Amino acid sequence: MGGGGTLISVYPEELTFLFELDKPCYCNLKVVNNSEHHVAFKVKTTSPRKYFVRPNASIVQPWDSCTITITLQAQKEYPPDMQCKDKFLIQSTKVAASTDMDEIPPDTFNKEPEKVIEEMKLRVVYTLPSGGSDDSSASSLGSRSFKAASDDLTMLKNASIEEIQTIQRLKDERDSMLQQNQQMQRELDVLRRRRSRKGDTGFSLTFAAFAGLIGVLVGLLMSLIFSSPSATA
Repeated sequence: MGGGGTLISVYPEELTFLFELDKPCYCNLKVVNNSEHHVAFKVKTTSPRKYFVRPNASIVQPWDSCTITITLQAQKEYPPDMQCKDKFLIQSTKVAASTDMDEIPPDTFNKEPEKVIEEMKLRVVYTLPSGGSDDSSASSLGSRSFKAASDDLTMLKNASIEEIQTIQRLKDERDSMLQQNQQMQRELDVLRRRRSRKGDTGFSLTFAAFAGLIGVLVGLLMSLIFSSPSATA
């Protein structure tokens, strides 16, 4: 099912995430341009720190479509009753055909007289894997999460100060490398779009360099994870 207005339609009408602890979850949205005009859209959310939206703004050509990937970042605990109050808002408006999708003017979505800005609200739904959406499954998963947290606390109590500091340092380095990797992937996405629109002949060398750096970062990250010392007494 989908919904929309005069300018765009969005499929599906709600965001459904297969929720798992400590794992990112993904959901795709398809934005379809229903008009003969170039249409710009922008995605907003009530919880911007929880979600990564790519692209969060772009331009769809007449009668064309665009796929948006929304990532729910890894969560440490289950929400009460698996209910989510987060909301998404998609704004859309007509723009000139010459508008650069990578440099959409910041005032494009300002509400002004004689400018039509359509808005669509989407709710977020969490589901559990393997049909575990009933109360007993949620309770069981919550119990396992609590037990895991208790085990971690016991392990930290038995560890020395040096071991705890080492683990924290490795976690900080891992998080920093993940952020760098995500930033490089975002830059690669921009370069890919520019290549497809402008035929940039220098893209291949730039892409290869970024891809090589991402490979190195991923290798170092895996090395840090598997070499993390055990914090047991």
